[in-house]
Amino acid sequence: MKARYDAIFRDLRDTIEDGTYPFQSFLPSEAELTRYYTCSHNTLRRALGLLREQGYVQPVHGKGVRVVFQKTERETFSVGQIESFREAGRRSHFRAETRVVDIHHLTATEQIATAYGFEEGVDLTYVERVRVIHDEALIRDCSLFLTEVVPDITEDIARSSIYEYMEHTLGITIAMSKRTITGERANERDRALLDLDGVDYLAVVDNRTFDAQGILIECTQSRHRLDHFRFRDTAVRQKV
Repeated sequence: MKARYDAIFRDLRDTIEDGTYPFQSFLPSEAELTRYYTCSHNTLRRALGLLREQGYVQPVHGKGVRVVFQKTERETFSVGQIESFREAGRRSHFRAETRVVDIHHLTATEQIATAYGFEEGVDLTYVERVRVIHDEALIRDCSLFLTEVVPDITEDIARSSIYEYMEHTLGITIAMSKRTITGERANERDRALLDLDGVDYLAVVDNRTFDAQGILIECTQSRHRLDHFRFRDTAVRQKV
């Protein structure tokens, strides 16, 4: 179950993104927000801390919390947080659809174990999906899930949200994801499944996702049409 501060963070994030609190404006005071959300000051501060970490706000001493988020015309995927495709669609307000291309089981070979980090011999569930945004097939996701931890993935679950299934049905805590981003030339499979419109290079995001026990439960490669997406992260300079 999501913590209260996380729900407040998400609600404030959505109101910032939809323009309720525009760029360079100030959020309501802490007293007003705690009354509105019927929460403690500590809970609110944790939510505001997440907003700051992810580049939405900046506290200004003696004035309040200023909005620093600027909306972009491109669909934006955040590098610094873990969210499903469905959640990204809700956040960025784009019309999204998922097409399930393939689901099958396989055994982790020595090659797979070396490449991804799964233990050799374990059962894995392979899921291939195409993400459609505003009627264009723009992302191809190829995923390996540790079947022992994430069993019984059906086509309906894969089409809807595997992360929601993991968290709400299986009770898994998705704790951390490690990512690398590279640029690669599109391959034959990409050309067959994606609407590339002459674009020959993709932004390729490799994810390694871990649960609260530190167990590797998912490896996903997301292959994005390069001209259609922006990846966002926020860096906060620490005092030396």
